[in-house]
Amino acid sequence: MSTTPQAPPYSRKNPFPAKLVVSQTLTLSGSEKETRHYEFSLAGSGMQYEPGDSMGVFAKNNPKLVEDLLEALHFSGGESVTTKEGETFTLREGLLHYFQITQPSKQFLELIAERSATRAELKELLDPERKRDLDNYLWGLEIVDFLLDNPSLRLTVEEFVRTLRKLQPRLYSIASSLKAHPEEVHLMVASVRYESHGRKREGVATTYLADRVAVGAEVPMFVHIAKGFRLPEDPSTPIIMIGPGTGLAPFRAYLEERKALGASGKNWLFFGEQRHNCDFFYKEQLEGLQKEGVLTRFDTAFSRDQPNKIYVQHRILENSKEIFDWLESGAHFFVCGDAARMAKDVDVALHQIVEKHGGKTPEQAAEYIEALRKEKRYKRDVY
Repeated sequence: MSTTPQAPPYSRKNPFPAKLVVSQTLTLSGSEKETRHYEFSLAGSGMQYEPGDSMGVFAKNNPKLVEDLLEALHFSGGESVTTKEGETFTLREGLLHYFQITQPSKQFLELIAERSATRAELKELLDPERKRDLDNYLWGLEIVDFLLDNPSLRLTVEEFVRTLRKLQPRLYSIASSLKAHPEEVHLMVASVRYESHGRKREGVATTYLADRVAVGAEVPMFVHIAKGFRLPEDPSTPIIMIGPGTGLAPFRAYLEERKALGASGKNWLFFGEQRHNCDFFYKEQLEGLQKEGVLTRFDTAFSRDQPNKIYVQHRILENSKEIFDWLESGAHFFVCGDAARMAKDVDVALHQIVEKHGGKTPEQAAEYIEALRKEKRYKRDVY
C-alpha cells in the first residue's frame, strides 16, 4: 500500500510563498515617517503562530542598487557565480536575491584597506580595539560608496563575491491573532529611508515591502517562535503593555487574541508616537476595543504635540501608583520596541515606581524586578 509523501512543514529553510492581500499606509499627511500595515494570506499553508511570535521575511535587494554596484565594479552582471552551498546563478541574480549588498563585511573592508589609496585610515580602524571608532566611521556608508570612491579599483568577480555575506531574512513582530484572522498574518513595518554622504539610503526589507511588492505578489516567509514573549497562560491575569511606534504590533495581536478568547484579565496599553493627528496607528480599532471594555486602560504619549517632549516612560511615571498596584495583583509587564533608548528609560521608570510605592531601597527594587523576570512576568521584545 503506497502512501502519498507529506509536504514538509514550512520553515526558514522551506519558506511559504504568502500572498500580499493588503498594503496600506498607517501614517497620515504631515507625518515625518512612513509606517505601513500589511496583510498576507497563509491559506493552504497550515502555518500556526501565537501572539508574540514573529514572521521571518525573505526580501530582495533594490534592482537600482544592483545596477549601481555592477557599474561601479565594471561588471556586466551576466558573469556566473557559485555559492558555498553549490548554487550557481548570474552575478546580477546573486546581487538581487542572495547576497547582502548594503553594509560592508569585515572581509570587504580589509580588501578595500589593502587596495585603496583613499581609505588609508581603514587599516587602523580595523584594529579590534577600535570597534566603536569603526562603527562611527561606517555609519551611513555602504559597499557602493567604497567602490565609487575608488573608480580605478579593479576586482575580479570571485574577489568581490568572496567578501559578501548571505542576505538574511528580517524578523517582524506579528500584529494579528489567528483567532481573529484565520489563515492570515498582519505586520506593521516602518519604512526605513534616509540620506547620508549625498546618497539616498533605504532599509532592504522595509522598502522591498513598501515599494516593490504588489498586492497579489508572493513573499517567502516563515514563523519565528518566541516562547519568551507570550501572553500569560491564565486568561484572567492582568497585563500592562508598553509599545511605542511599531512596538505596538504584538500588543494589537494580544488584544485581538484576548477579545477572541473572551479573556477576563484586564489590559492596559501605553502607546507613543510623534503626533496624534498623523501617527496614531490603529486609532479606531484601539478606541473601539476600549469602548468594548477589552482595553481596560489606554494611555498615549505624542512627543511632538507640545513644546516639551512626552514619551511613554513619562506616562508610566504619571500612573506609577496604579502600575504598582497592578504588579502587586499579579500583572505581567511587557515592553516592545527600541532597545537603545525607550526600553532602558522604561526600565529606569519601573525601578523608580517599585522604590517609591513599594517603600524599597534601589537594591530591593532591583531584586523585586529580577523576581518579576524570573517569574516571566517582565518580558521584553526589543531591537
